[in-house]
Amino acid sequence: MERWRKMLQNSLTTAKELSERFDIPIEDIKNLENEFNIKITPYYLSLIKEKGDAIYKQVIPDKSELVDSDLLEDPLGEDKDSPVNNIVHRYPDRCLFLISHVCASYCRFCTRKRKVGDPTKISVKFIDEGIEYIASHPEIRDVILSGGDPLLLGDDQLEYILQKLRRLPHLEIIRIGTRVPCFLPHRITSKLVKVLKKYHPLFMNVHFNHPDELTPLAVKALGRLANAGIPLGNQTVLLKGVNDDPVVMKKLMQKLLMARVRPYYIYQADMVFGTEHFRTRIEKGLEIIKALRGWTSGLAVPHFVIDAPGGGGKIPLLPQYVLKITDEEVVLRNYTGKIYRYRQPSTNGNSELNIEEVLEYEVEDYIQP
Repeated sequence: MERWRKMLQNSLTTAKELSERFDIPIEDIKNLENEFNIKITPYYLSLIKEKGDAIYKQVIPDKSELVDSDLLEDPLGEDKDSPVNNIVHRYPDRCLFLISHVCASYCRFCTRKRKVGDPTKISVKFIDEGIEYIASHPEIRDVILSGGDPLLLGDDQLEYILQKLRRLPHLEIIRIGTRVPCFLPHRITSKLVKVLKKYHPLFMNVHFNHPDELTPLAVKALGRLANAGIPLGNQTVLLKGVNDDPVVMKKLMQKLLMARVRPYYIYQADMVFGTEHFRTRIEKGLEIIKALRGWTSGLAVPHFVIDAPGGGGKIPLLPQYVLKITDEEVVLRNYTGKIYRYRQPSTNGNSELNIEEVLEYEVEDYIQP
């Protein structure tokens, strides 16, 4: 048996095991088994230095998950944009293809916890249906493979899907979203990499939330992927008590670059049920972006986005750098807070516009009828 499969088999999966290992009253977490699956690989478990640290919080159930709130089961409105099983088609030229219902470990803040871990809701029996949908929609030029975690499929299963997709003449880009290099770097075998590199252009977005997750083993796994010519991006979720600190986030972004991973997104935590204790205020994310922009390499500055509730898609958020726009000039604030003026090309008018009016005009101007 492959080492990564053996490690998966030895994962911690019950409230009883957690209670004994971390001295948690069983009554505090027993009901959480029914709310969302428990699963932690021995490798990721070994990264927990102490009870309550940043690694612990991401995978250990907390009774706060049972607190009533008005948060949502499907916060991103994926189900309404799902024309067939396993497909979410929201954007004009790309779609999400859910090909695996399992993950190496289960994040307690999972946005898709209504489905993940349930083979009746994300099923391999719908794979061909999904491929047929993509084949019949020539406007789709970009497919994101997700789940669950696509890399938890066997090499042959994964190659079957990649091979079928790569034969479609209109499909230009294949992307894989995975947290395997973080939770189970042992899965990034030479055999897997040999399969993946046959299907370029293939991109991969990984998921690291804290600098301590970038262990030598994880960095080695990322290096194997990078050496295979796979461009790597990282998607981080902003989480209270985990990474809601500019110093921590800067260290994470810099370590990612050293591992040849380009920081891509910092996500504001989704409004998913059972996760209120993870959510920060928007101002915290803007503070972090201000602490990155100009203070470290531009390569280390990701987009800070809200994936809009109800299916509005990703909306970027920025600190206020543009203060005013007129026909004569743009007034700007730089990363240190100093004010600069950029002279506009000459125009016939001289009416002054404030930034809110300009943004409103631009949005209306580009809305399709």
